[in-house]
Amino acid sequence: MEKIQHNYVDVRGLKLHIAEIGTGPAVLFLHGFPEIWYSWRHQMIAVADAGFRAIAPDFRGYGLSELPAEPEKTTFRDLVDDLLDMLDSLGIHQVFLVGKDFGARVAYHFALVHPDRVSTVITLGVPFLLTGPETFPRDFIPNGFYMLRWQEPGRAEKDFGRFDTKTVVKNIYTMFSGSDLPIAKDDEEIMDLVDPSAPVPDWFTEEDLANYASLYEKSSFRTALQVPYRAWLEEYGVKDIKVKVPCLLVMGEKDYALKFGGLEHYISSGMVKEYVPNLETIFLPEGSHFVQEQFPEQVNQLIITFLKKLI
Repeated sequence: MEKIQHNYVDVRGLKLHIAEIGTGPAVLFLHGFPEIWYSWRHQMIAVADAGFRAIAPDFRGYGLSELPAEPEKTTFRDLVDDLLDMLDSLGIHQVFLVGKDFGARVAYHFALVHPDRVSTVITLGVPFLLTGPETFPRDFIPNGFYMLRWQEPGRAEKDFGRFDTKTVVKNIYTMFSGSDLPIAKDDEEIMDLVDPSAPVPDWFTEEDLANYASLYEKSSFRTALQVPYRAWLEEYGVKDIKVKVPCLLVMGEKDYALKFGGLEHYISSGMVKEYVPNLETIFLPEGSHFVQEQFPEQVNQLIITFLKKLI
């Protein structure tokens, strides 16, 4: 960890934090929520040792990156445009993208808008998904589903505000590590779904929790609740919805996300290949939503093997 360097890049009027290690072809790691650059610590060191330049930014308003003036107006396209400016500032024309959770959506969005800049897209926990209101049928989703609850301005803020930042992060990691969809009853909030005495997963240390908590204490959850949750229905803004580069999807078989909206069938049936035709999919039998932290050596090997086939 001490070999990872930390710098700031001026990107579209904001100072964005990047963690970096290694030299060689650039691999850019895009975090999800409640993650941060730190969630890629194992992968960064491994790909650097394998001869790549590993870069993990904090998205605008996350972690050590500067908070935008109006976090509530942040869009997915902002993150895509930030990424383009960041790559230009770093002198990187061609990049391997690795995205986790909503970072997968940013990676695919970038590949659709700037296909000449992307050599591959590797995603964990989330496959390629269509966007827009018609792809998120609220009529078929329980009102207590966490994504719907967190889309309501003020509701998550009030829910989270009952606890310190460390407890909020602990609760989300505990909840998202399970295999059940987080759905609250009418008289519950999402934070109530976690038993206060429930332990965090055994692969998630107290040091990890302290690191995440300190970063979210710095950034707050303002941007995190906007993107991904309140910007979720935003469309890609392109007509040709097809990612043509070689892609890899790594999913844990016990990932709760597989139970949402027929996602498991969408992946296993090959329907996803309508949009990502050159896709390889690998399921890790005991994997949760956080496979890169839960099984770092397995995930590292999958990523490195896939990357080396492309150079």
